[in-house]
Amino acid sequence: MSNTINPGADAGGLVTTFIAAANNNNNGTARNGGGATAASGGGGSGGSWYEALSRAWGQTLDAQASRITELSGSIGGGGDQPSNMVALTAESLRMQFVSNSAATSQNSVGEALNALARK
Repeated sequence: MSNTINPGADAGGLVTTFIAAANNNNNGTARNGGGATAASGGGGSGGSWYEALSRAWGQTLDAQASRITELSGSIGGGGDQPSNMVALTAESLRMQFVSNSAATSQNSVGEALNALARK
């Protein structure tokens, strides 16, 4: 279990997970605010970039939840050493940070879209 936010593409860090999820959530087209389409990369289910952002945050949070579940399972299976407890606490705090970041970015983008829609 790595202690870095983004240990590298091979290790599957949170930043790498988020970027990969964002790229995979777009199916060659993304609707802009006016309903037109714009070419973009990646492959997936399509939809707006806001939906892709939401899915990317969800997949990143799922990945972090899996890390926490894995650590929790090892502790429950008899690996209740202090180092495992500290690692679980650290991953739980990282989950809180990522979750707060996701909520903040979603709220900010939502408010910006709302402001644009009113103009």
